Amino acid sequence: MIAWRNADPRFPFLWEEGGSQPAARWHAEGEGPVQYLSDTPDGAWAEFLRHEDLRDPEDLSYVRRSLWAVDIGSEHLASAELPAETLTGDAGSYSACRQEARRLRSSGSSGLRARSAALMPGAAGGWRVDAGLRPGGERDGQTIVLFGGRPDLTGWRAVFEGRPDVTLLAAVRFPS
Repeated sequence: MIAWRNADPRFPFLWEEGGSQPAARWHAEGEGPVQYLSDTPDGAWAEFLRHEDLRDPEDLSYVRRSLWAVDIGSEHLASAELPAETLTGDAGSYSACRQEARRLRSSGSSGLRARSAALMPGAAGGWRVDAGLRPGGERDGQTIVLFGGRPDLTGWRAVFEGRPDVTLLAAVRFPS
């Protein structure tokens, strides 16, 4: 399976052991490395836009990020068992998500799959060509979280210094 990762072009696409990864939704300070990926390129861009709170279309002209396609193989991922409001909530929901990640790690899971906090429902449908470019069918985006350093994974830089299309802003679920 190919998953997508948005990264600063100056750094590798995954966090390594011994790095000082800041805490986030699925891990607290000192619990890393934890790798955050998305099931679509738009999902990876949306996660970046939400994290950086980039809402103004003009701000996108300054974005220069790498987008990576990462082969995660047939990784067996557990499903996060939390309500949608927690999975998509603001920083106040992070402690419940971290507790769920700890539960899954302690049960031997190498990672998890959860509803994307950054994409609105149905916004991961992509595009198709039918007498021009048309929206694909509605589908929910997924976040893929892998625990630990992952030197076994291979990635390809799909974009070196790019930015998302301004139309993606309408599909991003920003915290209120």
